[in-house]
Amino acid sequence: MEILADQTPLPDAIDERLRSQLTFVIEVDRLKTVLRQSPLAAAPRRENDAEHSWHLAMMVVLLAEHSDEPIDVGHTIRLVLVHDLVEIYAGDTPLYSASTDQQEREEAAADRLFGLLPPDQAVAMRALWDEFEARVTPEARFAKAMDRLQPLLLNWMARGGTWKSPGVTADVVRARKAVIGEASSALWEAGQVLIDEGERRGWSRSGS
Repeated sequence: MEILADQTPLPDAIDERLRSQLTFVIEVDRLKTVLRQSPLAAAPRRENDAEHSWHLAMMVVLLAEHSDEPIDVGHTIRLVLVHDLVEIYAGDTPLYSASTDQQEREEAAADRLFGLLPPDQAVAMRALWDEFEARVTPEARFAKAMDRLQPLLLNWMARGGTWKSPGVTADVVRARKAVIGEASSALWEAGQVLIDEGERRGWSRSGS
């Protein structure tokens, strides 16, 4: 797959560093085409990765006060904006899928995508992606919590959504969403209320 900028090359008169940065900016436009499984609350279609990442950034701004640990909001926003960029090449892996090669695909995608940037920014962007994946810092744990909470809200609005996928039960949903509790006891408590009520209403299957 050729990079998008090669279809209409940027003029050589543009500074080399800036050209690399603009090439990356053009390439990440592909994120708008990567469809996720989650349904939108506002329209009868699935969301794309760019919409998802924007939604997470907004959630960080609004919900940071519920973090169990102090977090740097700006840094957490950077984490959620970067975390799904690799899906431009690796594709989206649904939460309830049985994929076994996700990490391998995403590592290769990270190498390729961030390699389009000037070396210093390539290292910085890759570090953000690695931090999100490792969940060692309070910011990364909260970013991951947002990544789990947002589709939970969308599935609630869809009266089930992907909770109705084959093999998915309310207990499976609880297990996959429990990571929210690693960052925010308050948000995980609210999430469990939604899951429990969804199960009671028949929007997800009971059982493990």
